[in-house]
Amino acid sequence: MKRTILVCSALLAFCASPAFAQDYPARTIRVVIPLTAGSGADIAGRIIAKHMSDAWKQPVIVENRPGAGGQIGTQAVVNAEPDGYTLLVQSASHAANSAIYKSLPYDPLKDLVDVAILGVTPYVMVSAKGGAYPNLKALIDDAKAKPGAIPFASAGVGSSTHLAAEYFAQVAGLKMIHVPYKGSPEAIQDTMAGRTSFYMAPINTAIGQLKEGKLSALGVSTRKRADVLPEVPSLAEQGLASYDISLWFGMWARAGTPGAVVQKLNAQINAIVQGAEVREQFGKLGIAPAPMKPDEFGKFVREQITTYRSIVRDAGIPQQ
Repeated sequence: MKRTILVCSALLAFCASPAFAQDYPARTIRVVIPLTAGSGADIAGRIIAKHMSDAWKQPVIVENRPGAGGQIGTQAVVNAEPDGYTLLVQSASHAANSAIYKSLPYDPLKDLVDVAILGVTPYVMVSAKGGAYPNLKALIDDAKAKPGAIPFASAGVGSSTHLAAEYFAQVAGLKMIHVPYKGSPEAIQDTMAGRTSFYMAPINTAIGQLKEGKLSALGVSTRKRADVLPEVPSLAEQGLASYDISLWFGMWARAGTPGAVVQKLNAQINAIVQGAEVREQFGKLGIAPAPMKPDEFGKFVREQITTYRSIVRDAGIPQQ
């Protein structure tokens, strides 16, 4: 009898899913960004949220809930109803957290469902304009001469900006001091003031200061130069041949969200990022669309978790 009830319940849920998705969204959607305002994920997420609202004629409200490397905001989504009305927009830090923390208050692979990737961008290594490190060679030479004495900034312990910088130190054979900040805006400000040697910044958070001449760009993190900063060489072409890492932004929903709703969200986001207006907006920020289906995005996330775990292990970074 119990088995019959369970089977019937599952069939009812399966049948109800397409009908639910057909009416979705029927009310306000809340997008939780577990990082500070002005972070890379915040900038990309707000652009997507605005176009979701325009397409569906429903309010899409963005809520920043930073803290604990993104865990606080992510936990809020995990605690929400699995109905597609509370969504998570996070950066590659979603995958990095699995590597840097011994345990998380949620399972990133079981408690969340992968919805869509919003876009991909290189990091740009920035330093103070007119400061001690006008180029990559000056930074590496000084760090080698003073092992363990030169500080670098990140947007927080375990953030993707932290691990991208640690990966640089690992590839370059350097020992440096990690200085975590609350988010990208704070890390950029202190780097601009010369209080840290560099910050591996998401291009979309630093492009304004770079264009205004307030920061120096020492290199981009991908082997291919960034279209938005064509004059900035990659770290790979400056002697760190094996260095190649990208920043990406994605969307998740709580596990248990109807599959038809996930598919509808995925299709809408893929359409948004390939539309002319967003392609232009993203292009100015150095973000490239990389549309994937939910299962493809899920595979990509798992591959990224493996990559970050390798970086943490090979760099000897202690887990938090």
